[in-house]
Amino acid sequence: MKELRNILNKILNVFAGVSLSVMVVLTTYQVITRYLFNSPSTWSEELVGYLFSWSTLFGATLVSGERGHMNIPILVDRCSPMMKKILLIFSEVIAFLFSAAILVFGGVQVSSLAMGQQTSSLGVAVGVFYWVMPVCGVLIAIYSILNIIGIVRGEIGLETSDEASEAIAKVEAEAAGKEV
Repeated sequence: MKELRNILNKILNVFAGVSLSVMVVLTTYQVITRYLFNSPSTWSEELVGYLFSWSTLFGATLVSGERGHMNIPILVDRCSPMMKKILLIFSEVIAFLFSAAILVFGGVQVSSLAMGQQTSSLGVAVGVFYWVMPVCGVLIAIYSILNIIGIVRGEIGLETSDEASEAIAKVEAEAAGKEV
């Protein structure tokens, strides 16, 4: 399971990094063409908008896989270990259902509907740019399944937020070369 998670993380990191890097290059190009040559580039502006959406979805998928999404653990930390497992699994099931219904099913529907429309500057079907939604939805669903397996096995999420904070501080201190 860890191998699959590591492979997905590496792929998503590359996609998010490349899309962000291309956005920086295209935005620099836009500034140069607009202010130095007085001839703004419309296609690059449009592409940057789509790449921004892509990098956001890739990043959200990574965060979902790392279970780094925002939460308020005050109630879960007070529960028994068994109840905590149930609540953690429930939250992963909700994430799975959201990704399956909204991102995968909805993304396929929106992408299919938008295939008949062309972007104004690029001349590409809009639906092509929307396919990132179902792709990320499938990846979030895979991460949710991996997280549920990890929770059931006791590998994920059983420490309290205080214990997690202490563990993180210890790892950071060790990385900085300090002994705790």
